Amino acid sequence: MGDLLLVRHGETEWSRSGQHTGFTDLPLTPAGEAQAKSLAPLLAGRTYALVATSPLRRAVRTAELAGLTGAVRDPDLHEWDYGGYEGVTTREIHRTRPGWDLWTDGVAPGPDDRQGESPEQVGDRADRVLSRVDAALQCYPGDVLLVAHGHFLRVLTARRLGLPPADGRLFQLATGTLGRLSTEHGRHVLAEWNTRP
Repeated sequence: MGDLLLVRHGETEWSRSGQHTGFTDLPLTPAGEAQAKSLAPLLAGRTYALVATSPLRRAVRTAELAGLTGAVRDPDLHEWDYGGYEGVTTREIHRTRPGWDLWTDGVAPGPDDRQGESPEQVGDRADRVLSRVDAALQCYPGDVLLVAHGHFLRVLTARRLGLPPADGRLFQLATGTLGRLSTEHGRHVLAEWNTRP
């Protein structure tokens, strides 16, 4: 069975400033484009059973610049819906909610179409993605590669390792990096994390 490779998109203006970026569709910065291009040697020469990206352009562009072709856009790979905290930094949130933590306290409701998600709701999306990952790994040779977002990929990693969604807090993930989840003795394991060329 192949591995599950995870790529966090390259830097954006808001990832650099620490603003929560769920559905705001920002482009990569020049540094983010360079990060994406630098991933190409790490991803080349592999056989892929499936390559999927978030539908947001920062993920799609990262995949393109990393030399990936034939990627499927999967809406379940979008970033956490931060609701009323979209575009807001943790420091700003702490001014009105000292001690606030995304992983345990969730988000404030946003506009009608963006009410926000709990860790469990993000975990449900991650579980759906992992079901498709497992189907691809069983049906086709090669690895599965997902290009998505920091908080979502952290939750997905926790779920892959049998942990609750909120344990995604244990896996810091930098922009423009590669993670690899593999198996050992029939168990899912973390094989690489925050890898850069």
